[in-house]
Amino acid sequence: MAKLAVLAVLASLLGAVSCEFPIYAGYGFPPPNPSVPYPLPPACPPLSPAPGLKVGYYADKDKCPRAEEIVREVVEKATAGEKAGLIRLFFHDCFVEGCDGSVLLSGTDTERTAVPNLSLRGFELIEEAKAKLEKHCPGIVSCADIVAFAGRDASYSLSYGRINYRVPAGRYDGKVSRANDTFQNLPPPFGDLALTTAMFAAKGLNQNEMVVLSGAHSIGRSACSSFPDRLPPAANSSTAMEPKLAGQLTATCSAGSSVNVPQDAVTPDRLDNQYYKNVVSRDVLFNSDASLTTSSQTEDLVEFYAGNLPFLGGKFLGPLAWYHDFEDAMVKMGYIGVKTSAEGEIRKTCASINKP
Repeated sequence: MAKLAVLAVLASLLGAVSCEFPIYAGYGFPPPNPSVPYPLPPACPPLSPAPGLKVGYYADKDKCPRAEEIVREVVEKATAGEKAGLIRLFFHDCFVEGCDGSVLLSGTDTERTAVPNLSLRGFELIEEAKAKLEKHCPGIVSCADIVAFAGRDASYSLSYGRINYRVPAGRYDGKVSRANDTFQNLPPPFGDLALTTAMFAAKGLNQNEMVVLSGAHSIGRSACSSFPDRLPPAANSSTAMEPKLAGQLTATCSAGSSVNVPQDAVTPDRLDNQYYKNVVSRDVLFNSDASLTTSSQTEDLVEFYAGNLPFLGGKFLGPLAWYHDFEDAMVKMGYIGVKTSAEGEIRKTCASINKP
């Protein structure tokens, strides 16, 4: 049962761009011919705590002792949909250019303008928190750290306190944001297990951690344009959507590809293990989710987190383990491509780099 062990932070820091895919392999491009395998990325080392990051980074009196509290106050008043958006914002930030706030930069051809990011939410909340922090302790707290704190606080709220972890901080804000980088770094919803696993590995995250972080699809909504390959007649028979759900979504999505539907129709505003039950019953939107049942290793982990393994306490142990493993995986994801003072800055506003 080693594959079910609690996830551990591994060794060796990963650079932000060194292990990215060719541009035709990632998010936003139509599914290629399934008979043509995706190119694999270069081998990448697993992640370790990034130099300069530490828990309680802003606690010193000469920094900003109330930093995390101020961010939490902003997140607490957000809607469930906005909180789900904050978790997704953290993921999309870290997978492109590293956890450096580059997804927040506005302008022509930035990450924020790319097709995979057009549905992102939470920008206003991050800016609100930044404005309050600039009044309280100007020039101290990075936008990248605000995104990391907000992702943790949103997870805490949507899990009703079951997910709570300490966030190592001390990130600097990046100065580069390119729309094209999103396509080659964000795993696409139509991806199969091999592609999704490889794209997480390119960021230093292993397959178990990919399964764990996929559980965030227990919350949030998705446009019908994100899963046309899952609806009849295009559906893949080996990972086909449950017929009743497929029929309901076909009817709903007939109104237009921009129609949004919940990713988890059972507990749409609760970050819990329902996602894994949905994977087992084939009530999931994306092929990347459905494909978790195409390997015995990932399928066993899905069944474990769903609470389905028939050993003593399995019904309760699996869900509890997922909450813990999600905490660890979120912390580890926060180590991707962290910028130092030599590479980044502390922005005055999160949507733009500082003027010289």
